[in-house]
Amino acid sequence: MGNNLLEILNVRVIGNGEKVLVFAHGFGTDQSAWKSIVPYFTPHYRIILYDLVCAGSVNPDYFDFRRYTSLEPYVDDLLGILDALRIDKCAYVGHSVSAMIGILASIRRPDLFSKLVLIGASPRFLNDRDYHGGFEKGEIERVFTAMEANYEAWVNGFAPLAVGADVPAAVREFTRTLFNMRPDITLFVSRTVFNSDLRGVLGLVKVPCCIIQSAKDVSVPVSVAMYLKNHLGGRNTVEILHTEGHLPHLSTPTLLAQVLRRALSR
Repeated sequence: MGNNLLEILNVRVIGNGEKVLVFAHGFGTDQSAWKSIVPYFTPHYRIILYDLVCAGSVNPDYFDFRRYTSLEPYVDDLLGILDALRIDKCAYVGHSVSAMIGILASIRRPDLFSKLVLIGASPRFLNDRDYHGGFEKGEIERVFTAMEANYEAWVNGFAPLAVGADVPAAVREFTRTLFNMRPDITLFVSRTVFNSDLRGVLGLVKVPCCIIQSAKDVSVPVSVAMYLKNHLGGRNTVEILHTEGHLPHLSTPTLLAQVLRRALSR
């Protein structure tokens, strides 16, 4: 991707503050997922927004199936953006898979991040002996099968479950961005995410983290937030949102913005 990385990933820099704040979206969305959150922070921060290479808003020709087989190339993209913009310090807000990308980026470049805010984060979605990630291998395989068999039906079933709360506008929005993705890319990225396991590296994170987790989230049990708090290497806090769903920035943006503000001011 080289020099036009900023163009390819639709990088936008907005806001008037001195401090730099990165918002990185999760699986199935794009940077538009932050549109209700960003106005709370533009007066005080210079905000960087971008799209993951798998997002429907990015030309699918740039999604290299040989390259994006783990989360590391996504980390390369994030660090490439920050270097191209000559950022030497930023706070980072990552949702879902981008929370994991932020964790890995901070291990590689601890100097670059003043704080990580991890929303709906999970180092491992699959259950393991004494670890409850929330999913059994068989369940995940069934999800992949459903995705392949009938993408439209899968999206229409998955979007309301993921949003959780009864917020039709949020369901519509998540459905829209999922349909923007090419189904083969969605499936490939889902496999990458579900195969990844960051539990072994959490202790290497020295940047302070704030873990924000909905009280009820179909994708991530609350116990995972506690696991992160106990295993991440730095000073960590957990904020449980009294809400439902994996996408609080779509379903309860005002509540999330208040908690984000508190997390970033600490």
